[in-house]
Amino acid sequence: MSEQETVAVPAEEQKIEDVQNGTAEEKEVKENGSGDAEPVAEVEKEAPKEMRAVVLTGFGGLKSVKILKKPEPAVNEGEVLIRVKACGLNFQDLMVRQGAIDSPPKCPFILGFECAGEIEQLGEGVEDFAIGDQVVALPEYRAWSELVAVPAKYVYKLPKNVSHLDAVTITMNYTVAHILLFEMAGLTKGKSILVHSVGGGVGQAIVQLAKTVPDVTIFGVCSKGKHDALRAAGSPVDHLLERGGDYVGEVRKLSPEGVDVVLDCLCGEECNKGYNLLKPMGKYVLYGSSNVVTGETKSFFSAARSWWQVDKVSPLKLFDENRTLCGFNLRHLMYQQHGEGYVKQTVQSVFKLFQEGKIKPLLDSTWALEDVVEAMQKMHDRKNVGKIILDPSMEPKPKPATPAKGKNKEDKKKQSSEEKKEPEEKKDDEKKEEKKEENLTNGDSPGESDSKKDNSS
Repeated sequence: MSEQETVAVPAEEQKIEDVQNGTAEEKEVKENGSGDAEPVAEVEKEAPKEMRAVVLTGFGGLKSVKILKKPEPAVNEGEVLIRVKACGLNFQDLMVRQGAIDSPPKCPFILGFECAGEIEQLGEGVEDFAIGDQVVALPEYRAWSELVAVPAKYVYKLPKNVSHLDAVTITMNYTVAHILLFEMAGLTKGKSILVHSVGGGVGQAIVQLAKTVPDVTIFGVCSKGKHDALRAAGSPVDHLLERGGDYVGEVRKLSPEGVDVVLDCLCGEECNKGYNLLKPMGKYVLYGSSNVVTGETKSFFSAARSWWQVDKVSPLKLFDENRTLCGFNLRHLMYQQHGEGYVKQTVQSVFKLFQEGKIKPLLDSTWALEDVVEAMQKMHDRKNVGKIILDPSMEPKPKPATPAKGKNKEDKKKQSSEEKKEPEEKKDDEKKEEKKEENLTNGDSPGESDSKKDNSS
């Protein structure tokens, strides 16, 4: 057997073995550098798409509110994916930021309870909506983002003449106001009503809806600085009263018997004042506790004080005085008490009133997502007259330019060195002046002393 044959036999045996093991094709590709290599190469995973969102990183001050990139949400069964065009800012959002709300989610999480936009995707089992529908939604958090997945039961189609901006100006505020007036208080012709925080979004919604009932008299309480703005906006409040002043005395002067309805979003000592202002058959409705929000961060002292300031009213006292105490919490009704069907009917009633021109929402201002901290501060300071809106497509306000730290240090060093040089230059000038004066007193001309020096040498 030749040398060539002795080498060839093991090669053939190896080839047969490779075929049996299924590795022949792989070896051929590696050796020749050709062939279809896709089955061997690993497919790279696409990075998840991201969106902008307003995220609360920790309960407390405004520094905890950040604009961050978050993964786009996936749509689960029974949900719709909404491309957000406008978001509503409500006082409830301020309470969430401070952690002054019951059962908040763990940080970090996306803020917001109200948004409007266009449906981009439908989850399994969703039948009443289609891709491209213009909608408004009241999700439990996560509304302040470019995209949000919301259970369909919390989503409402917009009528044709209602814009995204109108939708978030109307939906939550007027839904709350509608339930307060016509369900809880049972407002009818000729009644009188006291409204706290009348300059805010809900306050103005209450006023406009109340005026759809004939001969209703409205006493509105808000800070003195808002009175002129409300008058200029044509707000139909009959009697504007100053927050922090003796509004009880003012009401008694105008209506000695008191009022039929008190709508209180403050709590604390206002509960007692409001209850005592009720006429027989009157109704007091608590729908908020904004007096708890005093400083920038949560205060257990203010919460405790607000609680202890409220008198405990016995049912027997209500029986004797023919008065009613009740409360309303939209968030609990929707997310904990299965009231989403009732809320949906109310939203449709509100849209109908808007289409008929019976209500006209008052918009305070619109802000970019990046300016949400400034928007929240304005509401915290109670400076808004009407609704505050966030617009994801809006350009943020330009930030004031701040010099770089390194450059700033160099400028300071340069300035200090120049300041050091100035006294030295002044000293040299002073010496020259003294020398000139000395020469003159000796009878020498200005250039004479120099010539004498030259001659003496």
